[in-house]
Amino acid sequence: MMKKALSLLLVGAMTLSLAACGNSSSDSAETDSAATEESTTTEASDSEGSGEAVFKIGGIGPITGGTAIYGTAVQNGIQIAVDEINAAGGINGYQINYDFQDDEGDSEKAINAYNTLKDWGMQVLVGTVTSAPCIAVAEETHNDNMFQITPSGTAVECVQYENTLRMCFSDPTQGTESAKYIGENGMATKVAVIYDSSDVYSTGIYEAFAAEAANQPFEIVSVEAFTADSKTDFSVQVQKSKEAGADLLFMPFYYTEASLVLAECDKQGYEPVFFGCDGMDGILGVENFDVALAEGLTFLAPFVAKSEDEMVQNFVTKYEEAYGETPNQFAADAYDSVYVVKAAIEAAGATPDMSASDLCDAMVGAMPSVTYDGVTGKSITWTDGEPNKAPLVVQVVNGEYTEL
Repeated sequence: MMKKALSLLLVGAMTLSLAACGNSSSDSAETDSAATEESTTTEASDSEGSGEAVFKIGGIGPITGGTAIYGTAVQNGIQIAVDEINAAGGINGYQINYDFQDDEGDSEKAINAYNTLKDWGMQVLVGTVTSAPCIAVAEETHNDNMFQITPSGTAVECVQYENTLRMCFSDPTQGTESAKYIGENGMATKVAVIYDSSDVYSTGIYEAFAAEAANQPFEIVSVEAFTADSKTDFSVQVQKSKEAGADLLFMPFYYTEASLVLAECDKQGYEPVFFGCDGMDGILGVENFDVALAEGLTFLAPFVAKSEDEMVQNFVTKYEEAYGETPNQFAADAYDSVYVVKAAIEAAGATPDMSASDLCDAMVGAMPSVTYDGVTGKSITWTDGEPNKAPLVVQVVNGEYTEL
């Protein structure tokens, strides 16, 4: 397999641009929007049952449990991409068979899901969705030499091997860029941080944020943690942030907990500037949450559904028609991930009769020639598994996500 060191040398010479959809997409087939505890499989018209070769792409993520909203979005985003690609003629003329397995956000169950997909004949993995399961499964794909792209696994270790890459931003990138944006735009002089010390995603962002804060014209005056076992009552953390005189509260965690923090701030009459990470995408849809409390919340993200970009609007329209809701960044990153798989396979000239390992070698070798235009960024390339793309700055304005 071509080593990443060689890939780094080749990245500078990239000339091939493989667009995501262009004009090749057509009306997607009807899909089932209901997530179930069983796998969801898309059978191509040239299915394995007909004896004709197909590319077998697997997906893993939580479609039940506390993080099901993220996994379901990924499952749906993959489905739309698969439907589009199959309707447009497939990859190198071959259709895709797609199977998605539930891991409930658990590492052990993610490995079980991976083994189920491997027994099914999976050749490429899109997943997993959350960082800890992704790290666990990456060990398996590394041992099997299977190509893996995670839409949303942000921990550094998710892409530590040459067969793995990600579509989303890494934890350090989010933390560093957030601190830079706050400092360079004079958003605060005193910053408080609340983070989830039991979560690698939250911890990784916080650590990078704190490191970069030393270079910025603001001071971190309060740092308070919570864990998965204590994420329903934020009264102490908010009180200490308020007592420290912080004029900005940095929240590197997911929107479910963020909605509780914002409600607690309102209860205590604490009105700092709120700044989050990409996990904030979805806060406006939290049940029984007063979205007025999120007004002015700013965060970095790779995707804004209200973008005027034609590719984004086509994706949003199809997603809303299929699932009755607006796609979040998890769905968008998943959608793009499938098209990156397509781009790598086409650049490699690969065929589905190849073993998963041979296919992986071919795709990894082809990635330095891939420049991708999608719904989460344009002219994206990869270095050591990390996407080179600019983050968007999103703010809640009049109850809607608005790109700044």
